[in-house]
Amino acid sequence: MFTLAVCAEMVFRDLPMPERARRVHDAGFQVEIWDWTRHDLDALARTPAEFSSMTGYIRGSLTDEDGAAELLRTAEESVRAAERLVCPRLNLHGTGLDGEGLPVVPVTGAPTGEMWIAAHRTLTRLAELGESAGITFTLENLNTAVDHPGVPFARAADTLALVAAVDRPGLRMNLDLYHAQIGEGNLVELVRRAHGLGLIGEIQVADVPGRFEPGTGEINYPAVASALVDLGYEGTVAMEAWASTDSDLAMERFRSAFTS
Repeated sequence: MFTLAVCAEMVFRDLPMPERARRVHDAGFQVEIWDWTRHDLDALARTPAEFSSMTGYIRGSLTDEDGAAELLRTAEESVRAAERLVCPRLNLHGTGLDGEGLPVVPVTGAPTGEMWIAAHRTLTRLAELGESAGITFTLENLNTAVDHPGVPFARAADTLALVAAVDRPGLRMNLDLYHAQIGEGNLVELVRRAHGLGLIGEIQVADVPGRFEPGTGEINYPAVASALVDLGYEGTVAMEAWASTDSDLAMERFRSAFTS
């Protein structure tokens, strides 16, 4: 029932990105990439790969005036890049991330009311941009305990609340279950709630600990897959995980968790 995708940034890491995309495609998966500015889009477009998601901005943040303006400007550039790869989704975070995954504009504590209002305003404008271009922006939940300390709106509950408040088809949630397991847990109920609200644009998976492929850690992904079947979810499930050993084996473990 699901469309399966694999993040090419995290597998076949000794190969150039176009070759990674070909290998992922040949294995029967759609392809995800991160920051498109680091890649040769023409070379990627010449591959047979079908792209499912890429980063939807280059710089900026949701919560301050200058950061929001830069996020919207670079989101427009990202839309044009997505059109070149016929990529239907562009991914967002609460703020820009540096090369180590740390927030460019970190926050301490919970987001303030002013930050919530500013984020709602910025996301509404992004949703309008996506709708005019026929592209969906997705807002991803992250974890602050291991990978992304200081990111605002990192919790799945906060991300879901923002997407629900905007309530426009140009914005959906990128429900990352790896991050949610570290931050909140209770994954099946989280999936049920987000699906029930009709707000899931994509689901990303990796196991905990280590952020390796499903089957290497504590998450019962076959149970998650069964819940998705019961819910009638027909969207994309993407493996955004490092290969614990061999990339081909990692992809087969992912496929088995979501098709058996």
